[in-house]
Amino acid sequence: MSNELLVPSEMNEADRLTVAAGPADGIGLMRRAGQAVAAEVLKRYPSATHVHVLCGPGNNGGDGYVVARILADSGVRTTIWASGAPRPESDAELAAAQCPIKPRPLSGFDAETGSIVVDALYGAGLSKSLSGDAAKAIDTATALGLPVIAVDLPSGVSGAGGEILGRAFRAEITVTFARKKPGHLLLPGRGQCGEIVLADIGIGDDIIAQLAVSTFENVPNLWLQEFPVPAVDAHKYKRGHVGVFSGGPSATGAARLSALAAARSGAGAVTVLSPANAMQVNATHLTSIMLRQAGSLGEVQEFLMARHPEALVFGPGLGPKPKVGDFALQLIKALADGARASATASHADAIVLDADAITSLAHQPQALFEVARQPNAPALVITPHEGEFGRLFPDIAGVMTLSKLAKARAAAARANAVIVYKGADTVIAAPDGRAAINSNGAPWLATAGSGDVLSGIIAGLLAQAMPPFEGTCAAVWLHAEAGSRFGPGLIAEDLPPALVPVLRELFEAR
Repeated sequence: MSNELLVPSEMNEADRLTVAAGPADGIGLMRRAGQAVAAEVLKRYPSATHVHVLCGPGNNGGDGYVVARILADSGVRTTIWASGAPRPESDAELAAAQCPIKPRPLSGFDAETGSIVVDALYGAGLSKSLSGDAAKAIDTATALGLPVIAVDLPSGVSGAGGEILGRAFRAEITVTFARKKPGHLLLPGRGQCGEIVLADIGIGDDIIAQLAVSTFENVPNLWLQEFPVPAVDAHKYKRGHVGVFSGGPSATGAARLSALAAARSGAGAVTVLSPANAMQVNATHLTSIMLRQAGSLGEVQEFLMARHPEALVFGPGLGPKPKVGDFALQLIKALADGARASATASHADAIVLDADAITSLAHQPQALFEVARQPNAPALVITPHEGEFGRLFPDIAGVMTLSKLAKARAAAARANAVIVYKGADTVIAAPDGRAAINSNGAPWLATAGSGDVLSGIIAGLLAQAMPPFEGTCAAVWLHAEAGSRFGPGLIAEDLPPALVPVLRELFEAR
């Protein structure tokens, strides 16, 4: 499965490079695209009485003219509604000239129950809001409840960011070409696409490789080669050690969820780091997870010196208090100082900041960003949901013209951290500009404690030496896949055991 996501400019470049490499030409690619869409129409809607093909003036419209010609040649009653003449001397103009159906003006679009619509108006490259005749056509199709097959992307959805630009068709099927676009996966656009069919029109993997793509769908082949498989001679500390900070006596559950998830994801040893007044509560509930008193920075450093954990989880259940943020900054600085001092000093390779840690740092975000850029600072993974993102990055969150993808990238660059911008369309972004969009989530994950489990999975994989971006992507996918498979009735406690069959499949694939 191909994991690259192409923004419209990259897709245009892929077209250009393919034509330049030969023997394909622009009209050849357009014919293949139209054939792919027409094949889906004929296969999915064999009893359709009438197909209305809506064509724009660009290449998307050119695809539509090819679709209309093929459908008419197949004996399907077909009408073309055009928003304007194809651009002069373009492939779309040639496709229109080869189509025997005379287009009608889109302003007069009308349809009947039992017919279907092929949306070939604007596709992924649209950059301004739909209005006028196009908006009225959307309203007409919606009011009649007509099935819509979108070419490339439903008109009105931004291919780059998934935003709805004024109005947008809601398609039953979207046929796209070569690779998916970010707008297929990001909300709200994802909800307009229906089933996505990826068609091969002759743009090869060698062409895609020339584009230096930095946006991906979060699927296993993005990170599977880095996924940890224990060696024959592995012992528990070779498999990585995770430390998870616990809250006080009435807020210990979040840390235990994270700890159990870290263990279940493969970490060989996991220790809950507890304040003194919560030791008894934690001891009552822990079995395979170790427990250590670590309520002060000094006690934490003693643990780091003694056990050398590879990853830490800081935040779940700690409380949204300024002193929690202060402790986080001291901890990161101590880890960086320890790494500079010697390999045996107080150090961890990665720290996951989640939940209350994020809110507690929101009153001094610049201090966090500065400490994250220290030489030898641990790799940071920050996992905000929308509200937490807005508190930590208020100026980025407030830019309405930025997509979720763009916001996550900007935050990752600023914080020098891997950002997990959570939601139904979770985006994982790295400081170097790479980003992945998750697509296997489910509403069952919207339950208390689910995020604590995710933090533990991330730490568990990073402790096993997965690189921060790949390990975080793998954790997000695992978390979503386990929740999706479990289904209705899921609570956070169900997630760690639900990882088992998913992990088994990954090990077999690896």
